[in-house]
Amino acid sequence: MNTTYHKYFVGLFCLIVLFVLSCAVSQNGDLSVKGKNIQIKFNEQLQSKIVAKFDNREVELGDFNDSEYIAISGKTVTDIPFVKKATRRIKDEIGSGKETNFVGENDTLKKEIAITIYKNFPTMAVFQVTYTNKSESDLLVESWTNNNYTISAKSDSSEDVPFWSFNGGSYTTRPDWILPIKEGFEQQNYMGMNHTDYGGGTPVSDVWHREAGLAVGHLETVAKLVSLPITMPTADEANVAVTFDINKTLKPGESVTTFKTFVSVHTGDNFSTLSEYSRMMDLLGIKMPDYPETSYEPIWCAWGYERNFKTEQIYGALPKAKELGFEWAVLDDGFQTGEGDWTSLIKSKFPKGEESMKEFVDTIHEQGMKAKLWWAPMAVDPGTDLIKEHPEYLLLNEDGSTQDIEWWDSYYLCPADPNVQKYTKDLVVKFMKDWGYDGLKIDGQHLNGAPPCYNPAHNHKRPEESVEGVAEFFKIIYETARSINPDAVVEICPCGATYAFHTLPYNNQPVASDPMSNWQIRLKGKTFKALMGPQVPYYGDHVEHSASKDDFAITVGIGGVIGTKFTWPVGSGPRPRTDLTPEKEAHFKKWVDIYNEKMLPKGNYRGDLYDIGFDRPEAHANQKEDKMYYAFYADNFDGTLELRGLDKKKYSITDYVADKDLGQVEGPDALLKVSFENNLLIELSPIQ
Repeated sequence: MNTTYHKYFVGLFCLIVLFVLSCAVSQNGDLSVKGKNIQIKFNEQLQSKIVAKFDNREVELGDFNDSEYIAISGKTVTDIPFVKKATRRIKDEIGSGKETNFVGENDTLKKEIAITIYKNFPTMAVFQVTYTNKSESDLLVESWTNNNYTISAKSDSSEDVPFWSFNGGSYTTRPDWILPIKEGFEQQNYMGMNHTDYGGGTPVSDVWHREAGLAVGHLETVAKLVSLPITMPTADEANVAVTFDINKTLKPGESVTTFKTFVSVHTGDNFSTLSEYSRMMDLLGIKMPDYPETSYEPIWCAWGYERNFKTEQIYGALPKAKELGFEWAVLDDGFQTGEGDWTSLIKSKFPKGEESMKEFVDTIHEQGMKAKLWWAPMAVDPGTDLIKEHPEYLLLNEDGSTQDIEWWDSYYLCPADPNVQKYTKDLVVKFMKDWGYDGLKIDGQHLNGAPPCYNPAHNHKRPEESVEGVAEFFKIIYETARSINPDAVVEICPCGATYAFHTLPYNNQPVASDPMSNWQIRLKGKTFKALMGPQVPYYGDHVEHSASKDDFAITVGIGGVIGTKFTWPVGSGPRPRTDLTPEKEAHFKKWVDIYNEKMLPKGNYRGDLYDIGFDRPEAHANQKEDKMYYAFYADNFDGTLELRGLDKKKYSITDYVADKDLGQVEGPDALLKVSFENNLLIELSPIQ
């Protein structure tokens, strides 16, 4: 061959090789996944970090971290170097999006990370990771971890608190769901049992600073025994992750795949995270309920008379409750001979048994009120007829022992056992069709979750069927009640536990659930408005749970449903603090009238406008037609308020509690100079 031609072809070949290599480097060199508001950056070791992108700004939320890994025989395996990357367009039940696949390999494992960002969820990235055993030996995979990220505080921040957080786990101490964190903080947020009768929760963890936030969670359509730990190991860094103990042996060539998990970014507090999570879960089949008009009506509960009530006491208070404007009357605990024997009624209260109960409900209806019955399903007391006749209904631990429900001195029934489900469904028919109740108050922290069941009589394929079956158990209750009465109100009160998300579709009146502070009433309200929609009829629980025992402003201002357990006449109840004195009667009447006139739960709760952690005073907003309603809370405040979310027009301002004119402002950027103690509730009406 001619030397000139030889050199030419050699040179051309080298150029082609260099071009191919450059293409490969170009394809794999950018080890990142980009969405409109979120970017995940990887390095060659498949560590990653998160970047939030809002308002033409980029905020790096932390440094590279071992974000997805497994533990094998007590050793965490993170050293799986990057090999290749590929992308493709997809469309599924969530919508259209782009899936990016990263592959890493070492001598033992192949690691495949699939990341999808959907067009209609620009702040979220969905993950699923698969590990394949490449070795010739069995591998004991103990656990996997996804979305293990660090978020760094801003070094130039003037905030006293570097981070606020949302924790979805349930604990006996009934901690705040939303709270500031400091160095040394650690909460595992395990979605299984954290005590004999406290478990379950919302599988999302969120940490944010003033500029941006970072949240993680899982997207499975049934409850899973994951942990979502939030820790703060240093003064300026916090950590989030999703972990699962799998304890599975992988034979050569076998694979294990994680649940679908997500990471999301946001500005403001956790409201947008929970709203977007719920919206995605809706597309996956977890749909929140419709809310009948009855679920917005004010509630009077007979619990002020406690377990030793007499029916005559309730009969005496009903006319006063109706006169004040309360539409529901709730018969609470104390009608039954024991948890489990729900149709065995206490003779001193219901001497003719079920006939007396029907007469009791008829009396409520004659007052023009609706009747709701307290009930603690999934629980059975030792010594009851139910446990004697059907011991096979019990949920059993792996050692064959019963699982205690400490508060009720009861045992768990297995929610996934078909016989327990039928027994429970028959009870709902009894309560609502035979006795005539219009709704159910379902109560008890044990309702939020259940441990794995090993009762051989139930023939479970997996012990975790009881964990996953809790939501199905409540679905049966809810659908049975609504089939009997389409306007039935089903309230689930898990006594301070962080609500089990997968159960939420099967109650149409979530409740503050024995709040331990005014703050808990408000933060729970914001949480439910995010998870269940801006018009959810969130019940602020008995007003007697407020610090002053009569502070309706806490519930009304955030757009909640009001209720009370007052006793009347004065001296008729066991505790003076529940007495409806003449002064309290006038106070209660005023607030019921305000509630009914404004009906803020039917407005559009604007949880996006204020950060419940960093904004002070604490602020909540509801938009109803062309009006805006704001509620501000502080022990004492003297300064200027920002009235966010207004249109570009003039508004008149009214303190609708004091019926006081506060002047005018012009949107969209309106300021109001005020001073107040405890709270200020105002209405802004556009000036035509």
